[in-house]
Amino acid sequence: MSDIPVSNILFVSIALFFIGMYGLFTRRNLITMLMSIELILNSVNINFVVFNKYLYPEKLDGIFFTIFIIAIAAAEAAIAIAIIINLYRSHRSIDVEDASEMKY
Repeated sequence: MSDIPVSNILFVSIALFFIGMYGLFTRRNLITMLMSIELILNSVNINFVVFNKYLYPEKLDGIFFTIFIIAIAAAEAAIAIAIIINLYRSHRSIDVEDASEMKY
C-alpha cells in the first residue's frame, strides 16, 4: 500500500469542508442544507483519521472520535429528516425562504 501525502488528504478534507459551507449558505432547500452539513462532518472525520494516523499511529483516539461523529450524524440526519417531512406535510414546502411566511 502506497503512502499518500498528508497534504493531499488535507486538501480533499478542506475541499469537502468548503463545498459543504458553500452549499449550506447558498441553498434554500432544507434537504440540500442537511447534505451540506453531512459533508462538513465528513471532512472533520477525515481530519481526525489523518491526524491520528500520522501523529499517533499506535493510538486509536481519532478513530473513536470518527465513529462517535458518524453515530451523532446518523441520529441528527434521522431527526432532521423527520422534522423536514413534518414541515412538508403541514406547509407543502421545504424552502427556507418560505419559512418566514409560515404561520404555526
